[in-house]
Amino acid sequence: TASGASAAVRGTVRVTASEIMGGEVLPAILTDFHEIHPEVAVELVLSNRPEDLLRREADIAVRMVRPTQDALLAKRIGTVSVGLFAHRRYLQKHGEPRTLDDPGHVAVGFDRDPSVARAVRALGLPLSRDFFSFRSDSDLAQLAALRAGFGIGGCMYGLARRDPNLVHVLPGIGFDMELWVVMHEDLKSSRRMRAMFDHLVEGLTAYAATSQPPA
Repeated sequence: TASGASAAVRGTVRVTASEIMGGEVLPAILTDFHEIHPEVAVELVLSNRPEDLLRREADIAVRMVRPTQDALLAKRIGTVSVGLFAHRRYLQKHGEPRTLDDPGHVAVGFDRDPSVARAVRALGLPLSRDFFSFRSDSDLAQLAALRAGFGIGGCMYGLARRDPNLVHVLPGIGFDMELWVVMHEDLKSSRRMRAMFDHLVEGLTAYAATSQPPA
């Protein structure tokens, strides 16, 4: 009994992720982890600002960009793809768009975050905030508007495939994002940190496999 108790994984792990990953993808993965390790408390920080692992703002990060800091243990999961989708209810009213700037349609997108605007321009998409009829810098709010049938917006294939009411439109438009799991290398000797790191790698690898465009 004493041996089993000393081998138990317990304590707290603080995980950070973007709004969309933390709100839509990680809860199921973290639930599975807690069922395996019930003595580990999980703290989840949702932020589109990269938390500084070197300053210990979080223990483990799920990131959509390649980490640049040294002294980090990083595992590249692969890529997730984003396409354009619309709710069936919206398409029944407006029909399918023929082009990105089809005047008969409305779009869901970013508001005032300059980093998002720069990223969109880097993808070669000539879009400003004025293009969108629903504007928000919250990815979760954009997804909610998409599910409500407000208009056409970007969505990861892995999320869209969970909802039969989301229909892929304009298949020639989309982009990929890298997916990484990262932690400070000093934490790799901690059993709970390593257990969480490995569990996230496994769960996110499975998710990434579902988040690829159709062949």
